[in-house]
Amino acid sequence: MTAATGPYADLVQPGFYDELVAPAQAGDVVSRRILEFLRGMSPQELAQRRDAAEVAIRSMGITFTVYSEGSAIDRMWPFDIVPRVILLQEWERVAQGLKQRVDALNQFINDIYNEQAIIKDGVFPKWVLEKSVNFRPECVGMQPAYGVWAHICGSDLVRGKDGTMYVLEDNLRVPSGVSYMLENRAVMKRTFPELFEHQDIQPVDEYTTQLYETLAALSPSGYEDPTIAVLTPGIYNSAYFEHSYLAQQMGVELVEGADLFVDSDDFVYMKTVEGARRVDVIYRRIDDLFLDPEAFRPDSALGVPGLMRAWRAGKVGLANAPGSGVADDKVVYAFVPEIIRYYTGEEAILPNVPTWQCADEEQCAYVLDHLDEVVVKPANESGGYGLLIGPHASETQRKATAASIRKDPRNWIAQPCLNLSTTPTLVSRGAQDCYLAARHVDLRPFILSAQDQYVTMGGLTRVALREGSLVVNSSQGGGSKDTWIVDADSTTPLDGGA
Repeated sequence: MTAATGPYADLVQPGFYDELVAPAQAGDVVSRRILEFLRGMSPQELAQRRDAAEVAIRSMGITFTVYSEGSAIDRMWPFDIVPRVILLQEWERVAQGLKQRVDALNQFINDIYNEQAIIKDGVFPKWVLEKSVNFRPECVGMQPAYGVWAHICGSDLVRGKDGTMYVLEDNLRVPSGVSYMLENRAVMKRTFPELFEHQDIQPVDEYTTQLYETLAALSPSGYEDPTIAVLTPGIYNSAYFEHSYLAQQMGVELVEGADLFVDSDDFVYMKTVEGARRVDVIYRRIDDLFLDPEAFRPDSALGVPGLMRAWRAGKVGLANAPGSGVADDKVVYAFVPEIIRYYTGEEAILPNVPTWQCADEEQCAYVLDHLDEVVVKPANESGGYGLLIGPHASETQRKATAASIRKDPRNWIAQPCLNLSTTPTLVSRGAQDCYLAARHVDLRPFILSAQDQYVTMGGLTRVALREGSLVVNSSQGGGSKDTWIVDADSTTPLDGGA
């Protein structure tokens, strides 16, 4: 493998595209400014900035929960002070590709619960739907407002070694992480205010306004000021910080299932000290099966009895709509390019990562023969659970995954082990001794859909903090970075600023 050369070669992991170094080496003024600024700081100064960021995170109460940690409910949000940069000119194309993708997926979900034309036309195989664990028969025949089912989508993007941006997966059930995108920006402004002076960094703080407007558009009441509530499973949920943060930022109610009831008129009401108050729209952060014990799991203590009845009667708006998860299936993901072509008549702007489906006998045989080379994923897990990264796995882990694949091939897909892009990240050798080193990253932008579509300016960049690791999930030891979408055309030239 050829060694990297150039002024920032020590920040590059050979064989990988670096998000900051590659543009700088190509002459990009934005990346060069950031790298030169960071390299002008001593290890002690970098440590001081890192400490300042941690103080800000602690004072702002930014936390997340790891289920496996028993007594310790909350952990401080892991944040890296080196931003990830994407130029606005590239981002505009990515945003267009995300809108195209989510529009097609919403058409797909609507079709699947109604005409199923895509199956009748032979574009999407019926067997995928027949074995889908997230298909909800209770939703058949429903027509949500605007034909939109997944109002909030978080699609994960990765960049390959040639610089191509791929969609890795689509999260259409209850995607998390947007609050950390917003808080990362707030922390970054406190930590590196001088870097915001000379660059046109696109703002992210309009997201909660856009989210409110998306939810308000779902109100069946038509009231100008509908009552909106965020429905959370409670404080033990890993995303509780986000639930409370979004409710607070939007100025809407944060409720648990016990705070709501469905009356005989099929409207949803919230219990208040002033009596029952009708709720028009619910941003539910509870999985389908726990949403309504009348319709799904009868033992659920998290949901609201009768909520599906109220939704089907058109008395309440639900985001995301129940059943959206039918498209949040990694086997469905493999068909997204065909789904886009079928519903929009266009080619996908953003490519998929090549995918083998283990339900296909020939493809499954290939996967089983190459487990030490590929990444294997269960079709309906999230958060990095159940993942096998073949080259980094032990023989015991590979045998266990092979057995799971043979037992239920429909539940597994595999993808090539992409050389995920890297970006410089602060690494500690000691309390006051820090240096920059390449770490792998992905990106989760968020797409809102109702009467209009909106894509966040960037998204949540997740970073694998361990050297060589490809696992970026916070629940698996990953961290995060502020993502900067920068307009290079209106950025101060390098000789005119910091």
